Amino acid sequence: MSKLKKMEYAEELEQLQVELNRLARWLQRTGNRLMVLVEGRDTAGKGGVIAAIASCLNPRQCRVVALPRPSEREQTQWYFQRYLGHLPAAGEIVLFDRSWYNRAGVEKVMGYCTPAQTALFLQQVPVLEKQLVEDGILLFKYWLAVDQEEQEERFAERVSDPLKRWKLSPIDLKAREKYAEYGKARDEMFAATHSKLAPWTVVDFNSQKRGRLNLIRDLLDRLPDQDVAEEPLELPALPGKPGVERYRGPVKPIAGKY
Repeated sequence: MSKLKKMEYAEELEQLQVELNRLARWLQRTGNRLMVLVEGRDTAGKGGVIAAIASCLNPRQCRVVALPRPSEREQTQWYFQRYLGHLPAAGEIVLFDRSWYNRAGVEKVMGYCTPAQTALFLQQVPVLEKQLVEDGILLFKYWLAVDQEEQEERFAERVSDPLKRWKLSPIDLKAREKYAEYGKARDEMFAATHSKLAPWTVVDFNSQKRGRLNLIRDLLDRLPDQDVAEEPLELPALPGKPGVERYRGPVKPIAGKY
């Protein structure tokens, strides 16, 4: 497959982002609630596609949830408890950068939970998601698929790029050797949690740009027609001359180098 040119990608993404804004207006008009779970291996591109969606939307309406490692107190709670406070209210979009499926993935593979805890999770999560969907939440679950060779290239890029090194954690480095184990855990997760009410959708993310476009296009296509007219907006003429911002008192502006 030929490489997607930057200009072509930017043009396609801009068109999709226009549609995402129509979707946002539709959600506000109807009061529907949208929740998107984005899962996948390390370096798959979860943050990139979430940013492509959220960057063009009002942050008061669209929230990104990327929870840190649970605290000691949270570890004593019902497993789903810390996630439920982040569910969308009317008109909202919530994008989960990893979600409760950590328990069926990284926690299982890396030994951070017991087999009994994993089994209980796989038993409970279909029930929970059924309740969410029946309550009216529009729930979408995406798995971003990436081959190991491509994953290794992205790891190497993060090691060499000081602006991306923060993305690497000790857990990521240990997980590199468990590609097959993660695949097996993913398949077991799919078998237990893929349903008509809350199905999984796998997106090829060996090309991150194509993956982003395909995921957003799929999300938009699976929702009802969102053609809600935008309110007309005009800027009236200013009553006088434009003002000049002046600084008074002890507050001083920086000198400015550029």
